[in-house]
Amino acid sequence: MFDSPITDALLLRIFRFRTRGFLRMEESAGEVPPRPALGGCYLYVHIPFCEVLCPFCSFHRVQHCHEHARRYFSALRNEICLYADAGHQFTGVYFGGGTPTIEPEELVETIALVRGRFAVREISVETNPKDLRPEVLARLRAAGVTRLSVGVQSFDDELLREMERYEKYGSGAEVAEHIRAAAGLFPTLNVDLIFNQPHQSLASLERDLEIFRTLGANQVSCYPLMTSPTVLRRMSDAMGTPDRGRLRTFFETIRRRLAPDFKPTSAWCFTRTGEGSDEYLTTADNYVGVGSGAFSYLDGTLHATTFSLNAYEQRIAQGLTGIVAHHQLSAADQMRYVLLVRMFGLGLDREWALRRHGKKFFRTLWGELRTLELLGAARRTEHGWQLTERGMYWLMLMMSEFFEAVNGYREAMRVHAGLEREAVPLGGVPQPVAAP
Repeated sequence: MFDSPITDALLLRIFRFRTRGFLRMEESAGEVPPRPALGGCYLYVHIPFCEVLCPFCSFHRVQHCHEHARRYFSALRNEICLYADAGHQFTGVYFGGGTPTIEPEELVETIALVRGRFAVREISVETNPKDLRPEVLARLRAAGVTRLSVGVQSFDDELLREMERYEKYGSGAEVAEHIRAAAGLFPTLNVDLIFNQPHQSLASLERDLEIFRTLGANQVSCYPLMTSPTVLRRMSDAMGTPDRGRLRTFFETIRRRLAPDFKPTSAWCFTRTGEGSDEYLTTADNYVGVGSGAFSYLDGTLHATTFSLNAYEQRIAQGLTGIVAHHQLSAADQMRYVLLVRMFGLGLDREWALRRHGKKFFRTLWGELRTLELLGAARRTEHGWQLTERGMYWLMLMMSEFFEAVNGYREAMRVHAGLEREAVPLGGVPQPVAAP
């Protein structure tokens, strides 16, 4: 009875209302790094450069330029040192983008710096199929990378052409061979696939999943297509617009086709039984983002860095961090954020929540937890709450809504980045942007 578009729409409306204050950013000087977090912390490093600017992508990325990239990596390493000197400690590092492997030598030098300054146990790197070359893979393996994530999106040649990836990264068959050659080189080899693309059929999705199963990779992240208003308008010309009415069918197909060999480790990540690790978001209490267009979450405060690469380099040269905006979440919003990411990671541990927030966590979120139970989205266990198969679909919807809100903020910051290039004083931010 609950598995209907009406229930989906109602839950998303409630979710938007309850999280409307998450991204109300305000100006921040960013003169020194924020204080180290009280609990465990992860490091996120943003590399915005790409050879191809895919029409569907809402992330902060720019066209690759070798000289600009070299200057950027130098500034990036200086910012990382600012955090090390301020006493921050990180248990792992995630290099995202963009395409971090676009400058392999610079990336390896940055990994070496991180390993030299912090006792990281996990090193995750995003890449594209073109960079799965033996010489690049050997360098990454020697650098200590434990998780390599390949942005494939689809093995369907027609979809790859629509996404403007076919000419640059090769056919689906060529991409599959690159991945097959990389299998077994890293503890976790993840493949990113996007579902609910405008012209994607159910048969095409099923074929993508079957191809993936033959490649030897031990993890797959299946994301729904997430956009922003500007990107959606741009996509409509190049690719068309997605049909959200197909999301449930596509998602259930993914879950069914990957079982039993691959089990969920989050609402959209599936790992071969007993192997690999997931992204940091579901397990890290706090994270620091460095680089242009990065986000941090430290003890209830959200921070954002400048989206202007020129302003970013100038700030680092002046001994500042890249941070230009922040928002201190209310106590209730901190708990809602924790509930979102923990349930997205398939469950909430009662003792962990008590240690972090005390009994007020359950008093504040009684309504949310009870609603999840009544809808059959989560079930109470001896240790807390566990997400059900039904709940996985709804948490996938909620997390995609959250990321689309972040994409809206990115869009506003990209406009502001143009102003920064016109020498607007460093530190200014656009008007606050609320979550949808």
